[in-house]
Amino acid sequence: MSLFPAENVRNFSIVAHVDHGKSTLADRLLEITGTIAKTAHNKQVLDKLQVERERGITVKAQTASLFYNQEGTNYLLNLIDTPGHVDFSYEVSRSLSACQGVLLVVDANEGIQAQTVANFYLAFEAQLSIIPVINKIDLKNADPERVEKQIEKVFDIPKEDCIRISAKLGTNVEKILQEVIARIPPPTISTCDPLKALVFDSTFDHYRGVIANIALFGGEVRKGHKIMSANTKKTYEVNEVGILTPNELPTHKLYAGQVGYLIAGMKEITEAQIGDTLCLHNQPVEPLPGFQPAKPMVFAGMYPVDQSEYSNLKSAIEKLTLNDSSVTVHRDNSAALGAGWRLGFLGLLHMEVFNQRLEQEYNASVILTAPTVPYKAVLSSAKLIKAHRKEEITIINPAAFPDKSTVVEYLEPTVMGTIITPDEHISKIITLCQSRRAVQKDLVYIDDHRVMMKYLFPLNEIVVDFYDALKSLSSGYASFDYEDAGYQTADLVKMDILLNGNAVEELITIVHKDKVYKEGKVLCERLRDVIPRQLFEIAIQAAVGKKIIARETVKAYRKNVLAKCYGGDISRKTKLLKRQAEGKKKLRKIGNVEVPKDAFISVLKRQPDK
Repeated sequence: MSLFPAENVRNFSIVAHVDHGKSTLADRLLEITGTIAKTAHNKQVLDKLQVERERGITVKAQTASLFYNQEGTNYLLNLIDTPGHVDFSYEVSRSLSACQGVLLVVDANEGIQAQTVANFYLAFEAQLSIIPVINKIDLKNADPERVEKQIEKVFDIPKEDCIRISAKLGTNVEKILQEVIARIPPPTISTCDPLKALVFDSTFDHYRGVIANIALFGGEVRKGHKIMSANTKKTYEVNEVGILTPNELPTHKLYAGQVGYLIAGMKEITEAQIGDTLCLHNQPVEPLPGFQPAKPMVFAGMYPVDQSEYSNLKSAIEKLTLNDSSVTVHRDNSAALGAGWRLGFLGLLHMEVFNQRLEQEYNASVILTAPTVPYKAVLSSAKLIKAHRKEEITIINPAAFPDKSTVVEYLEPTVMGTIITPDEHISKIITLCQSRRAVQKDLVYIDDHRVMMKYLFPLNEIVVDFYDALKSLSSGYASFDYEDAGYQTADLVKMDILLNGNAVEELITIVHKDKVYKEGKVLCERLRDVIPRQLFEIAIQAAVGKKIIARETVKAYRKNVLAKCYGGDISRKTKLLKRQAEGKKKLRKIGNVEVPKDAFISVLKRQPDK
């Protein structure tokens, strides 16, 4: 590694919208530099997780070191392949902290999409060199000239700077490596400085402990060094350092400007926090800025199927949150489901992927409650303010929603949504946005046929099924991205679901006052379909306070007690029916109605608007 001084090192990320060819481009770059053998099986080599293979998306940013010789000079190119979905934008922002430039990949057929815009601004704000790459020029409907004009208009990058490639066929891909060396600056750091390494990712290995991915911002590190964490002040001895090619390749040393991995016998999950700074124990340094903690957009309760599995699930969640630091964890308890956690995620896909990884990697089966968003309430009661020690509280569990009489106002989270769509779908999309209480902020044409719209959405309205509805209305052509836009005042109410008069805590939802009747009716209808029939009648009611706003009934199984009666006196039939009704009444009093545990999300997931 000493053959690669800082001026011969280039650190860059590949960023793009979903399915624009980032991982395929990474495969070709790995093949051209000889990092992996060229075979027909090289498809998304850096997507190592089972969930990534099954879904065909990148979930975790992956690092690979490439060796490339240009005009007799050997260069070390550290490449980071990043996810494209908005739910994993925290992975992208973390990856950019270890880079000096990015390849902004745009599909020659689709053009600029919502996440392309978001990723451009992430790189622009980090003051990185941006190389636009137009991919999939081999497609029949590809129009690279139109995409070049879009890039020039939206990002103010001259179209001469764009590189046209086909990652699938390998066309013109080698030019990217030459442009990376020419246009991305080397890291401006020195090996003479004391060791300063940023932990930008980490994973847990059952045998070796924590494996930390590091970017060196000064000095050098080798096996045997005594290092210290700036966060915990604990000291460790380095057992192994190396680079990822993309598999782990141990090396003697790592030098300033290089990116690699480090194993130092960290056995506790809390010891390798992402964003931490590592330094030599006898040469403490000023910690690097690290990362802003991720802001959860969606909360859901997670409980073990069987309470005896609680400690195993706790261990699995701790290990997985080390690898996915954007998940927040709070202890929680439920009358129906027992002890569990309230987890915060960046979006619904993030939640589903986390749950799938728990099942696949740790063999843990869990119950997930319906997703909710974090609301705020400004308290008026002096007693409550004293109890909470603050006037404004955040509510992540709907069961803890305070009563209207104790609150000055409720606040709901909002997001600024960006929608890019062909212009023939504008009217349908505007109608959809208005039905979700959105306020239009901007509408501009980015070329002759494509429109970029900006809307201020209440987060609660888009979190479950907005993306599905948008794709359905636009025949799959519209793209959507959002960013946090703070809180706004809202007229919110707590809606309880009662089964035979008993409230079910897990089905409490917070709804806007204008939509409470519609939501209540839909919820009751869904519960009617999933609750199995009993020997007694089940009344399903939606209530706001003491007021019942919707009702459905699950009919009882009935025995035909009149089957043996043929003619005769009517009083005989009346007596039999009366006795049956009394029995049902008694059963209803002692009967225990259970909602099937796996029905919580399906019950609360709204149907896309027609």
